[in-house]
Amino acid sequence: MLIHGAWHGGWAWQRVVPSLRAAGHEVHTPTLTGLSDRAHLLTPSVGLSTHVQDIVALIEAYDLRDVVLVGHSYAGQVVTGVAERIPGRAGKRVYLDAFVGDDGDAAIDLLPETVAGHYRESVAGPGFGWLIPVRSLSVLGVSEEADLAWLTPRLTPHPWLAYTEPLRLAGRAESVPAAFIECTGWMRVFRPHAERAEARGWPVHHLATGHEAMVTAPKELADVLLALAAA
Repeated sequence: MLIHGAWHGGWAWQRVVPSLRAAGHEVHTPTLTGLSDRAHLLTPSVGLSTHVQDIVALIEAYDLRDVVLVGHSYAGQVVTGVAERIPGRAGKRVYLDAFVGDDGDAAIDLLPETVAGHYRESVAGPGFGWLIPVRSLSVLGVSEEADLAWLTPRLTPHPWLAYTEPLRLAGRAESVPAAFIECTGWMRVFRPHAERAEARGWPVHHLATGHEAMVTAPKELADVLLALAAA
């Protein structure tokens, strides 16, 4: 289950999926409510709990078991929330340059103070108080013109409530094994989360690419995901 981060949609994994399917895995790449091809469902009430329910409902509808939950960036919060709700269906949690949150943590409070400040300013201005406008892809480590041309027109604003709504955990998610993949070829906003993962004894892998690893290093990312799924 490949879960995209802020501003993206399920399409973001297109370059990774073929390798996973070729290895025999069933792969799902849902788009979270209010984003991309589901942007028409965006309202101020869409938040983290909405996105957790998106994935829980999909897993239950397809009666999926031993699911490897892969969350990119913001979706680390979603992975944790899903594992808390249905730990018996989750085989592993994988945090791809993503938030590693605890009970009561909101995503906005897990960002470096300067980055969080930029988010708040953009929400208060062009975000009309309830949207996070799309961030510059160059800030995220995307530099190839072809990648920029593919990503830019597909990105959509992200609901602010998804970043301000805290996780509510009772320890059930901790029963699901976890791993972290850090992308090291950019400003490394998620380095503290890689360190948190390491302190908890999780395997931590590094990819020498920008934050958008599924676009800029799909083969390398697929190789790590396959190794983690097999472990």
